[in-house]
Amino acid sequence: MNPYLKKTGYLSAEFQEDLEISFPSKGTGERKSILEVFDFPDMIEEYLVELEIRNYSSNTIKTYKSIVNNFYKFLEKEKNLYDYKMVLKSFKRYIQYLKRDKNVSQNYIYLVTVVVKKFLEYHNLYILDEVKTPKRSKSLPKSLNESEVINLINAVEYDVDNEDESPLQKSIKLRNKVILALLYSSGLRISELVSLKVDDVDPSDRTIRIRGKGEKDRIVLFDEVTKNLMKVYINLIAKDADYLFLNRFGKPITPRYVQMMIKKYAALAGIKKKVTPHILRHSFATHLLKNGVDIRAIQQLLGHSNLSTTQIYTSVDMQTLRNVYDRAKLM
Repeated sequence: MNPYLKKTGYLSAEFQEDLEISFPSKGTGERKSILEVFDFPDMIEEYLVELEIRNYSSNTIKTYKSIVNNFYKFLEKEKNLYDYKMVLKSFKRYIQYLKRDKNVSQNYIYLVTVVVKKFLEYHNLYILDEVKTPKRSKSLPKSLNESEVINLINAVEYDVDNEDESPLQKSIKLRNKVILALLYSSGLRISELVSLKVDDVDPSDRTIRIRGKGEKDRIVLFDEVTKNLMKVYINLIAKDADYLFLNRFGKPITPRYVQMMIKKYAALAGIKKKVTPHILRHSFATHLLKNGVDIRAIQQLLGHSNLSTTQIYTSVDMQTLRNVYDRAKLM
């Protein structure tokens, strides 16, 4: 049996014959490298299309593309890739190269291992079966406290002098305030926020339908303050608008714009911490947990498949733990 394949009938007889020539288990014959047998650029393109069909975010697809392309470029410089063991050795050398020469983080090594294995397995190549997925370092993201969140959202009002505002500037400020309030009150991912459509939102019910990772739908909530802002904002945007958040040219806003906008308002609010959309999402989860919301409810709101992922997001400080412990009155 060819060591690359676990499933039979996936490849044509002609292609399987080509594989046997390339990676013979017995006898002799013309030997080809894996790069001669497989069209990696075409395989990469096919894989990225599949990720898009599965509704992976544009940021995730961009990251996967970079990882797989970089590995392919490394393989192009390798020699004697005539059998699966040599390809396996090349992958290990690649990981060693990333650690020693590129000084990448342990989490990036984890991501490279997972992504390259998924890419190869998608094409029924189980070359890296014996490679164990390295552990991730579980460094917890920072969060804002409640007053910092309020200051961040209110900082929008200090952006432009109210007396000098044009109607366009007023609408942009309102849009930005809705974005900040929504990221915090709903715990949305940045990719989910920029993809929101007007029809996804029900202001009266304070709900939003989200198409998350892996085409999994979920319903998220937002608070009364965000509801009031949202109603005013929706009345201002064009009646035929498809996407909820548009730039001044009528195009959907980008994740980069939101990141820079948050950074600007954090500076205006005097917040010294790094503030990102992800930190607002983490703050949302942490504050819910601190206020007694069950962690499984938080898991559902965040759209996590595994509870362990939610537990990483929802770290609580020692004072909160102490308060909960004291209320339990064990003795």
